[in-house]
Amino acid sequence: MSMPLLICDDSNMARKQVAKSLPEHWEAEVTFACNGVEGLKAIREGKGEIVFLDLTMPEMDGYHVLESVREENLKAMIIVISGDIQPEAQDRVKKLGALAFIKKPINKDKLAATLQEYGLY
Repeated sequence: MSMPLLICDDSNMARKQVAKSLPEHWEAEVTFACNGVEGLKAIREGKGEIVFLDLTMPEMDGYHVLESVREENLKAMIIVISGDIQPEAQDRVKKLGALAFIKKPINKDKLAATLQEYGLY
């Protein structure tokens, strides 16, 4: 059975890079979202049990997505992938319920290790 996986980033290149970095034999049904509004809608529709979420996006940023997921008690395990590597940003996303924080550009080995650490792969 494949895992519903959402990649939410306003950069098409970043979305493709994350998708190409997924473990080869991992059965995941991948959905893409270009901003937080689309991402939140996909999570509500059950398309994002696992979410790779950028922080800086138009319309709704990653922080607001995290807040909405928590407020609505939605089922989503969120891993933030962002170029904003300030300790304050990392602390804030953890407090909002993110499982992990991975810095951009994505590293395939780091992504696999993070998925394994949380029993997702």
